[in-house]
Amino acid sequence: MAADKPSMHILVVTGVSGGGKSTALRALEDIGYYCVDNLPLPLLPQFVLLLGKTGQQKAALVIDAREGEFLAGFRQEMHELRGEGHALEILFLDASDDVLLRRFSETRRRHPLHGDDLRAAIAHERRELLPLREEAHAVVDTGALNVHQLKGVIQERYGRTGQPLALTLLSFGYKYGVPVEADLVLDVRFLPNPYFIPELSSQTGLAEPVSSYVLSQPDAQSFLGKAQDLIEFYLPRAQREGKSYVTVAIGCTGGRHRSVALVADLFNRLGTRYQITVRHRELGRGREP
Repeated sequence: MAADKPSMHILVVTGVSGGGKSTALRALEDIGYYCVDNLPLPLLPQFVLLLGKTGQQKAALVIDAREGEFLAGFRQEMHELRGEGHALEILFLDASDDVLLRRFSETRRRHPLHGDDLRAAIAHERRELLPLREEAHAVVDTGALNVHQLKGVIQERYGRTGQPLALTLLSFGYKYGVPVEADLVLDVRFLPNPYFIPELSSQTGLAEPVSSYVLSQPDAQSFLGKAQDLIEFYLPRAQREGKSYVTVAIGCTGGRHRSVALVADLFNRLGTRYQITVRHRELGRGREP
């Protein structure tokens, strides 16, 4: 690459309307990204060239269905940017149709593809964005996240450019869906469920009685040892492939007992060797098995 064209980290933020792209862009701006919403794709090379001359090293761009016919040139533009030595990532923000319908109803916003049938507009947009979703390095389901939680996820993932790999341990409940941002998903529904023990049911895996019950199971100890081995095998290889952020998700039925206790113990086992964030996705919900 020429000396007057320094390489940049370019993050393309895309996804369905109502998926949280505006929130993501504000979060990225707070951690030093130069952010642009809905830049026409034909202007992208000039934009990157001009921004590079200012010494800016991180840029975030929202590219979505508003691009219209320009979307057809997306892959070629990305190929050329990579050929110039820029590091390029694509983040796709998604949510279920029901969540999107509720969000549009609450905000009374008009869908950018218009039309009287909102469901049809959402389906049309999904088809238009399919090539971007297939190219995405990360897909984040924002359906269960509020504005502050989404901002935290974005800043955890992208606030560490050039730093050592970070690890997130995430507990979740299968009844609410598998977290699409997970790199590794481990299922612990084979363990006895404390939900069916009256004195434990109302507590969570963070409580000592529940934790002791779960961790006293021989299968739980075997699982933790194998999970630790897998993670320690996977992380250096993921980092070698250019990842800076890895999410390991552990799921049980409701995400309140077994997965929570195991994530907490796994955090203690991995110690200080990694920068670890722990998230318990379902603890804000009501009582579930």
